[in-house]
Amino acid sequence: MTIFPNLSTLGWITAASLAGGILSVLCAALFALTARAAWVPHLVSYAVGALLGAVFLEMLPQAFSLGKSAELVAGSILAGILLFFVLEKLVLWRHCHTDDCEVHGEGAEGGHAEAGNDRGRSGMLILIGDTVHNFVDGVLIAAAFMASTELGVVTAVAIIAHEIPQEVGDFLVLLHSGYSRARALAYNLLSSVATFVGAFIAYFALQPLMEWLPALLGIAAASMIYVAVADLIPGLHRRPEIGASVSQVVLISVGILSIWLVRQLVSH
Repeated sequence: MTIFPNLSTLGWITAASLAGGILSVLCAALFALTARAAWVPHLVSYAVGALLGAVFLEMLPQAFSLGKSAELVAGSILAGILLFFVLEKLVLWRHCHTDDCEVHGEGAEGGHAEAGNDRGRSGMLILIGDTVHNFVDGVLIAAAFMASTELGVVTAVAIIAHEIPQEVGDFLVLLHSGYSRARALAYNLLSSVATFVGAFIAYFALQPLMEWLPALLGIAAASMIYVAVADLIPGLHRRPEIGASVSQVVLISVGILSIWLVRQLVSH
């Protein structure tokens, strides 16, 4: 017996994809936007853990399980890292036309990059990767509802749950990157529309899109790896004191653990 049988499959896909994208962003915003401004530089460590946890515990296992070729997935990750390196170079070139332009802006707290922003570079890259990831989520939601309504509902709930800790990390990256709270929320909501776009396109052209999912997941994962490793972690190394280092390790671990816990709760 299906739930609300009068609602069409396309209606379910539309409702679930919009809810999946928007609700996860709003739930994450309750945490990220209410955090004190002074906390944001320190919570960047949590963002590193959440991003890497989402990549290695969720996105890449899914990409390799869906892909027919491990080489294709690995190649898409490699190409994605190169792509985001080039994109960051273009952003730097756009903003830095003088010899005294500094790649890493100094923060308000003793010149540590962890406390400042990076001229919006990592924020832009994370938005691109998040948009691709949201598009993939939409395709998965559509595929599940086209199999059965019950499977679609379960899949949508699982996606919302998985997205919340990752979206918290994305918000923190945007705030650290210099975006205002209002702009961070607006851009994340705009990025979440990709879930609906992916679901809508998949409803009419599911098979070709399913073949591209592993590569798209690889590119989305590459953006998160690149931002975490190339942009955020170097800033953390600017605070080598024992106390700061222990705090960073703990918060990175908490970020990874939050992704793992949500996976365990949803899978059971």
